[in-house]
Amino acid sequence: METRSMHRRNIRCGLYASMALTLFLVEMQIPLLVALPGIKLGLANAVTLLVLILERPRDALAVLLVRIALSALFCGQPMMLLYSLCGGLCSFAVMWLLHRPFARQSWFVSAMGAVAHIVGQLLMAGGLMQSIYVVAYAPVLLCCAVPAGLFNGLVVSYVVAKASILRRQR
Repeated sequence: METRSMHRRNIRCGLYASMALTLFLVEMQIPLLVALPGIKLGLANAVTLLVLILERPRDALAVLLVRIALSALFCGQPMMLLYSLCGGLCSFAVMWLLHRPFARQSWFVSAMGAVAHIVGQLLMAGGLMQSIYVVAYAPVLLCCAVPAGLFNGLVVSYVVAKASILRRQR
């Protein structure tokens, strides 16, 4: 019986990873409203938060890592792997720390995850460029990341509410 539940969990994680990858690839096709590099809605990160809430933290981390690896492979940009990995891991760490104390405020958890994602990417950029001046770009990125994180968190709240309704109906 335990093997069966493990298989179900693995299948769910595969589905979550494919959802995150699909959202990432669709988002790459959306033209930017602002002509600034690095600004995205971050829809794939909403899936990471969703898995963190509905499943185990290690499942969310696995989904994140698979999505990052596959997105870098599909997009063919090795530098994107470094930035995504650093930003994604920082975001995951913050969301993991906050998702229990702020269980009802996934919008807050998501917004803080978006901030951590930007911080992680700026740390990577600063390290690669060996310059502290990349922090000058932080206010612009943060002004875009926080609303995007709030939006993603609200979407996750809605999906979690619908998922709990479906679970009760079973």
